[in-house]
Amino acid sequence: MNTTLFSRWLPAVEQTSILRKTALGVAGLAFVGGAVAGPAVAAQAAPEHAGSPVSQSVMADKGDKGKADKGKGGKPSRDRLVPRGVQGSQSRIDVSGERSDNVKAIVKATKKAGLGERAAVIAVGTSLQESKLENLGHLGDRNDHDSLGLFQQRPSSGWGSPDQITDPEYSTTAFLKGLKQVDGWQEMPLTDAAQKVQVSAFPDAYAQWEDQAADLVANTWNNS
Repeated sequence: MNTTLFSRWLPAVEQTSILRKTALGVAGLAFVGGAVAGPAVAAQAAPEHAGSPVSQSVMADKGDKGKADKGKGGKPSRDRLVPRGVQGSQSRIDVSGERSDNVKAIVKATKKAGLGERAAVIAVGTSLQESKLENLGHLGDRNDHDSLGLFQQRPSSGWGSPDQITDPEYSTTAFLKGLKQVDGWQEMPLTDAAQKVQVSAFPDAYAQWEDQAADLVANTWNNS
């Protein structure tokens, strides 16, 4: 990593970590993290990933537009959705109404971006943690800085205007643009890939949503 770039980036992350000591409670749901750095900064800050060789199923996620091996009932196979399995205890929430519509929007935007099911799982899991799949506007005193939308992206960090960030297609595309710039994201556990983009003060919190994210993408992929 370029040491000059790192020296510029680290103080911002340290400052953010100090500011974000507690999670926000909104309607009984905890919203933590948020997209601290803008897409370019997050990608530049991500170190090269020295993981194991990419499996054939994971490599397909580099741009297969969803031409995947199918599991039971024509759904995407589990090894494509969660190639490394889930990590730690898993959480679940009810996903209906607006939340269900937002899952469909994320999956549709992922397909439009030319990415496969694994990218959709990472995006849905990230949104589950950041906003509980709700397209949040500004929450006043409860807001995490100027974080908005499904991925709690910040206009002040270069993610886009408030109107753009609160558009599900735009915000998903912006997240995926950052994800694609993370070397080796296809190999990473969901929580690691999400953290490279979001630069959250709670980097391990994304892991708890991988199982539900995989189920949501499996049930939505062929209908979006």
